[in-house]
Amino acid sequence: MRILLVEDDIMIGEEVRAALREASYAVDWVRDGAAALSALSALSSASSLSATHQPVYAAALLDLGLPGRDGLSVLRQLRSGCDIPVLIITARDGVQDRIDGLDAGADDYVLKPFALGELLARLRAVMRRKSGAATDLLDNGAVQLDLGTKTARWQQSPPVSLSAREFALLQALMQRPGAILSRSDLEERIYGWGEEVESNAVEFLIHALRKKLDKDAIKNIRGMGWMVARPV
Repeated sequence: MRILLVEDDIMIGEEVRAALREASYAVDWVRDGAAALSALSALSSASSLSATHQPVYAAALLDLGLPGRDGLSVLRQLRSGCDIPVLIITARDGVQDRIDGLDAGADDYVLKPFALGELLARLRAVMRRKSGAATDLLDNGAVQLDLGTKTARWQQSPPVSLSAREFALLQALMQRPGAILSRSDLEERIYGWGEEVESNAVEFLIHALRKKLDKDAIKNIRGMGWMVARPV
């Protein structure tokens, strides 16, 4: 899924972006509060025109000590019209700082320096809470996707490992059960800024997933897009 990273420290930002990409997330990285609000506004507006009516970003990682407009101000404005999960990442370790961040609408709070593994686990946790899931397993009765191990299975078949792009595409479909996602919907969710989208990339990934799972695992709705198979 696609994550918004708001972090002005170049070294931290590069490390977090690399870890997110390794974990199969697409990442848009901005370095100040104004750019964060601009990104959220632009993509929310574009998403509202889609039949899926879902924000493009699955979550945001937000530093508080940003140049210009600080993170708390960004968070308060974001919460006035957007409910995506927000995980604060900051060096501000005072109790009142944590209280202010949580009261402003943050879903969790991670102090710098942090272990990247813990950051990713907390990110998965806030996204689970948002979706109402209790575990990292997405299961619609026909297809299962394990968000922790990046494996999938069709019905009672053995689990198979997925590439980062295959995982991201299947996750996008699994998190919208019953919805038809177009090519542009899927591209928005699996590619970040600056990443080249190859011609027929979505079709290639769907072909690969069907080969690994089952030819009926992903349904094509002609002229509209794709949806994950429903249980028979």
